[in-house]
Formats: sequence, structure tokens, C-alpha cells
Amino acid sequence: MNDVPEYSIVLPAKDEAENLTDVISEIAGVMPAGTYEVIVIDDGSSDATGEIVCGLMRDRPWLRLVGHDKSCGKSAAILTGVQHARARLIATLDADGQNDPRYLAPLLALVADPAVGVAAGQRVKHAHSPMKQWGSKLANGLRSSLLGDHTRDTACGLKAFPRDVFLRLPYFDTMHRFLPALVMREGLEVRHLDVLDRPRRHGVSKYGVIDRALVGIPDLLGVWWLFRRRRRLPRSQEMSDRP
Repeated sequence: MNDVPEYSIVLPAKDEAENLTDVISEIAGVMPAGTYEVIVIDDGSSDATGEIVCGLMRDRPWLRLVGHDKSCGKSAAILTGVQHARARLIATLDADGQNDPRYLAPLLALVADPAVGVAAGQRVKHAHSPMKQWGSKLANGLRSSLLGDHTRDTACGLKAFPRDVFLRLPYFDTMHRFLPALVMREGLEVRHLDVLDRPRRHGVSKYGVIDRALVGIPDLLGVWWLFRRRRRLPRSQEMSDRP
């Protein structure tokens, strides 16, 4: 591929060999031909994730694979994908098949507006256990009340944003759960799109309720601190007249 695509679709994947073929085929079925690239980030998988993607790349010139030598987490995988992306507008979705690719185009259309920093999918129906749904609701409520990001579901993998906006955000582990707040901190708008979640087709989730909460609370406090320390820089103008 020599032409720069309009869109880069980033797929963070850890041990998702059984799901990737279907997800990648679905993306190709909903995105306009010749407008996009798909970048799979193999986040230190112990299964055949890398081999599966390499096989699919043979007749898909728009498909790329980037690998981590060890698992670094979802936020690191997304950052790697964004760094390798060639398009100005980027969308992300999970590789487990629960995110429906038909929402990619509407999300990308929302971030075509230069005032918008992120378009976030908002699940109206969760395909998780009651315990995980309860944990997500509690975490989202706490985050929203503390940060005021007006987002009821930041854990949904379906998101879209301009590449340059993402790369100027402060990076930390689990930052993908705070993208709306971090974008608002930059003075940009957040748009939302209701999406339907699907049951996982193969494999098991890579995280649980308790471990996610234990990590998320310190990060939430850190983002709250960033908000409080944010100061608008003064407008500047170079003076052309000299005495």
C-alpha cells in the first residue's frame, strides 16, 4: 500500500486467534474499499494470533500486523497502533467480536468535525455477566461524577479520534478508559453513539471486575488531579512591527 488511507482501524489483540478472522472479514464488509487500513496489535499473545493475521495478510494488502514481545495491556496496544497508523482519523474496536464493526463508519463520521476530539460508543445492551455489568455501572458512575465527562460507558472498545489528538494526550496504563475526560481537558468535544454489544464468540475475557477496579481507582484520582492542574495557555501572536 503506497497511498495514505483515509482511516486506520486499530485492533488490540491478546490471544484472540479464534476471533480475528471473523472480525477482520466483518471490517472489510462494512468499510468502503480503498479507504482504510487495519492494524492488528498482537499484545504478547501465547496463541496463534500472529500466525493467523500473517495468513490473512497474503490477500489483504490493507491489513498490517505489529507485535509486542510481551503483553503490555490494552492502552499500550492502542498507542502502538496509533503510532503506526498512517491515516489522520483512527477507530478502535476489540478483537473478541463483541464490538460490531458496522458502527465504525458512523463513529469516524463524527470525528470528521475538527471540534470533536473523540467519538465514543455507548453500549445499550451488555453481553457480560451480571457481576461485570454491575461492576461497570459502579465504575462508570464514580468516574462520571468525579470527572464530569458525561459518558456513561468508557469501557466500550468502539471509539474514533484524530491521530494528532490522541498523540498529544498524557499516556498512562488504562488511559483508554479515560479518553472522553482527557479530550475534554484539551478543550475538544466528545460525541457519543449508542451501540449494541454482542456475545463473545470464542475464548474468555482477559480481565475481571476486581482487578480492573483496583487499577482504575488510582488512575481515576490521577486524571482528576490532571483536571485540577490544567490551565489554559494565553493566546500569543508574533509581533511583526519593529521599532
